[in-house]
Amino acid sequence: MSRARDVVEVIGRALADQPDGVSVTEGEGREGPRVELSTTGQDLGRMIGRQGRTASSIRALAELASDVEGRQVTVDFVD
Repeated sequence: MSRARDVVEVIGRALADQPDGVSVTEGEGREGPRVELSTTGQDLGRMIGRQGRTASSIRALAELASDVEGRQVTVDFVD
């Protein structure tokens, strides 16, 4: 488990109405590590936020927490 995945999971569970419905998976994409956050119910809108501000913040924090130098972490939100 990477630190970026851990950060995304903690934030996702904190924002969700149903924290048990939050699932975070990690894989390797073409440009670097890829983290997918999936939710149940109406929590996806809360994760994305108004005009995508919350999603941008989650992506920025995942990038800062990444333990892979020089490669961008991709965070995807899945319903």
